[in-house]
Amino acid sequence: MGKRYFGTDGIRGQVGKFPITPDFMLKLGWAAGKVFAREGYSKILIGKDTRISGYMFESALEAGLSAAGVDVLLTGPMPTPAIAYLTRTFQANAGIVISASHNPFGDNGIKFFSAEGTKLPDEIEHAIEAQMDLVMTTVDSGMLGKASRIADAAGRYIEFCKATVPLGFNLQGFKIVLDCANGATYHVSPQVLRELGANVIEIASSPDGLNINESCGATSPQRLQKSVVAEAADLGIALDGDGDRVIMVDENGEVVDGDEILFIVTQHMKARGVLSGGVVGTLMSNFGLEQSLKKIGVPFVRANVGDRYVMEKLAEHDWVLGGESSGHVVCRHLTSTGDGTISALQALRAMRETGKSLAELKSGMQKMPQVMINVRMAKKVDVKSVAAIQDAVKNVEAELGSSGRVLLRPSGTEPLVRVMLEGENPEVIQTLCEELAQVVEKSLEALVSEE
Repeated sequence: MGKRYFGTDGIRGQVGKFPITPDFMLKLGWAAGKVFAREGYSKILIGKDTRISGYMFESALEAGLSAAGVDVLLTGPMPTPAIAYLTRTFQANAGIVISASHNPFGDNGIKFFSAEGTKLPDEIEHAIEAQMDLVMTTVDSGMLGKASRIADAAGRYIEFCKATVPLGFNLQGFKIVLDCANGATYHVSPQVLRELGANVIEIASSPDGLNINESCGATSPQRLQKSVVAEAADLGIALDGDGDRVIMVDENGEVVDGDEILFIVTQHMKARGVLSGGVVGTLMSNFGLEQSLKKIGVPFVRANVGDRYVMEKLAEHDWVLGGESSGHVVCRHLTSTGDGTISALQALRAMRETGKSLAELKSGMQKMPQVMINVRMAKKVDVKSVAAIQDAVKNVEAELGSSGRVLLRPSGTEPLVRVMLEGENPEVIQTLCEELAQVVEKSLEALVSEE
């Protein structure tokens, strides 16, 4: 059964437009409170990023939860993975994050974590949506939920991050430029690195409610690249607005994406003899990651796009490392969700313990050239059921052999089919991708004209 409000990463949209409105959030808080309160006494943690609308939605959720008889613990601005951690340590029934991740300040959203610090199972999301259909009621005054602030939330999370590297590990001698995206990590991630001994140069760490992700952070690393070169830094780290994503920059100013960070961490754990199982990527993970892992004897499987699906696949195989090229890197042996700060620390550990630069470490993985063309659809079509398209895909796959791959992926947000090819020769895959995209376009047009 489909869900009306919850997507693959919570509920998200433009502030002021349904469902990202104060009245919806009031009802959502109440509905979530009622679902969790069925288990008896309940307390739910609420955190947020730095966008201005967070204040409004925090108050609305708090009121709804109180009306349902649920106590509320408020953290103020904190990274999404910090809420997952604090939900566990405070033994709360659930955690709520008010954030639209890497989106601009005009958007916002809600993410839920279970008591274990993982994404909510589908049955709980369905139960919350079903509760939304009921008339909102308020418990007796003596049963109303109370709200309190966690005064040391930042300090607790900083210590947790530092505990993911060995006792005595330090970053002395490292000059790091850190881009906090004017988001939720602005007051914690710089402190983590400094307390470990690094010389930290901060950029985009002065949020004003409106500048989150604005030409900065993991989705816009250009400013960081220039800063690393200008400062003659050892590396740069870019987090996104809610801190669950990381992109790094090497000493030459070159971007080190999520696939490369995942490879660096995997290779180092493999060399230390502590890697358990294989690695989970996604359909969009670079083919070079798969080949590079194969060379060092590490199994690799692909999940659907989205960190939720990466986590599900990791749990299925009982593996510990996974991620996406966008910078969601999951170290499941250390924490319950993707965490940009913790993932960066694991790459820094590889640098410190091998004595190699970030550029040297990433050179162990050769990224494959990639070409992607978007083909518009007049209506939603399952391209796997169109014989002409599948025949064309088989022909391209035969031409690429074992040195490339083809992916046709419908967009989840637009009426598009993404035609993607990866291979060793950029000119060859460009030509093949254009030819395949033409077949896809003509086949889809033919289907529409037949109706």
